[in-house]
Amino acid sequence: MPILVATGNPHKLEEIRAVIAEHSEAADAIALVSLADLPQSITEPVEDQPTFAGNALKKARHYAQASGLTCLADDSGLEVDALDGRPGVYSARYAGVTGPRSVVDPANNRLLLQNLADVPIARRSARFVCTMALVSPAGDILAQVRGTVEGRILLPEEGANPDEPWRGRGHNGFGYDPLFLLPAPRNLTTAELPPDAKNAISHRGQATRLIYPHLCRAAGGIHA
Repeated sequence: MPILVATGNPHKLEEIRAVIAEHSEAADAIALVSLADLPQSITEPVEDQPTFAGNALKKARHYAQASGLTCLADDSGLEVDALDGRPGVYSARYAGVTGPRSVVDPANNRLLLQNLADVPIARRSARFVCTMALVSPAGDILAQVRGTVEGRILLPEEGANPDEPWRGRGHNGFGYDPLFLLPAPRNLTTAELPPDAKNAISHRGQATRLIYPHLCRAAGGIHA
């Protein structure tokens, strides 16, 4: 029986599959499907919980019940210390803009830099957070995990193009990746990392590795 990953974002599914592929003994045995693979359309739940963990669990329960499949759901985003943890659970809709990522991501990044305009480099610490929940069709919580990666937000002048500071540096990521600088010795944004290097340290990669043994059991008792 396949496991449903509650996302329509192909980047998320690619990252999760890439981490599972590190385990050759189970890579072919854990069948993951996305919402786009389902024969029926399922109405999205309202992500109204105050925490990443709450939203992940709500989504996993909703889609598991509606699909009849064990469901893996995540909620992830950016926490900036100088902004009291914002954008947090509102990371994807921070600027209040809807549309494709090519529109939403720049709008969110512009607002983030605007809200940090007077914040010095020493206070621009931030982290990416990913929580995951795995829920059975009966509604049982099979696992909940959390992964994080620490860094800071670029100063506008540190971007590749000073006329468009919200574009940050790098082209391999999405969302806030071009603005999120990893500490030394890397000194690269997560958008400057090749995909395999990003998966090795990313918040979603960490969370996937933590939940991997539970995915094995849910897929039919595969040995993790």
